[in-house]
Amino acid sequence: MEAKVGDHIIVESEHVGTPERRGEVLEVIRGTTGVRYRVRWQDGHETIFTPSAGSVRIVSKEPAAS
Repeated sequence: MEAKVGDHIIVESEHVGTPERRGEVLEVIRGTTGVRYRVRWQDGHETIFTPSAGSVRIVSKEPAAS
């Protein structure tokens, strides 16, 4: 699943006891080798994020169809 602008990204920690990071997707950047996202994290800073396999959950901004 690929994130869209407005979706939220949840990044699981690689270290036990370290909290997950949450952020909102501000921009989807498509390249020849994959997709990256400009994300505003909970603490207010923004980064370009390249997800790796199994490290990210995407929470859609759109409600699920019933």
